[in-house]
Amino acid sequence: MSDDQNPSPRSADDTPASPEAGGYPAPPAPPVPPSASPDVPPAPIPAPSPHETPAAPSYDAAAYGQPAAPAYGAPAPGAAPYGAAPYGAAPGGYGYGSTVRTNALAIISLVASIAGFLWIVPVVGPIAGVITGHISLAQIKRTGEKGHGMALAGTIVGWVGIGVLVLLAVTLIVGLSIAASNSSRYGA
Repeated sequence: MSDDQNPSPRSADDTPASPEAGGYPAPPAPPVPPSASPDVPPAPIPAPSPHETPAAPSYDAAAYGQPAAPAYGAPAPGAAPYGAAPYGAAPGGYGYGSTVRTNALAIISLVASIAGFLWIVPVVGPIAGVITGHISLAQIKRTGEKGHGMALAGTIVGWVGIGVLVLLAVTLIVGLSIAASNSSRYGA
């Protein structure tokens, strides 16, 4: 009887491969079940209840000649190094189509909101930032583009800028009404 891994020699010059000669080691021998004595009956196998799921058979990778799993963080054998394409795969494309775009309205929202908050464009900036921020958030959700953080920051800074403008307008109106009522009392 010959083993499929190590065929028997065909001639005197043909010898089986050995581990020292660069061949593969022989597979481990299959486990031998314990011999049953004639006076001890075999133990009955309990039937599983209908509510239990049978346990999965255990699997020992080392017993079948497979390598152990790699340590955490180490790439598996045959896997690509970090950041590279898997072996045999085509390299990533270069140029305009290789990255995800950033939403242009998200950039506009952030720039307009900051310009309005710094009083470069005091009234139009925060309003434009809020409007373009909400539109860009909807577009980013639909298309999956980058720029969610910029759109959210532009929207928040725009709303804060609008709040500051409203507070300044209310303060100005209250101040003018107080000044008008005091001037009408003393001027006659």
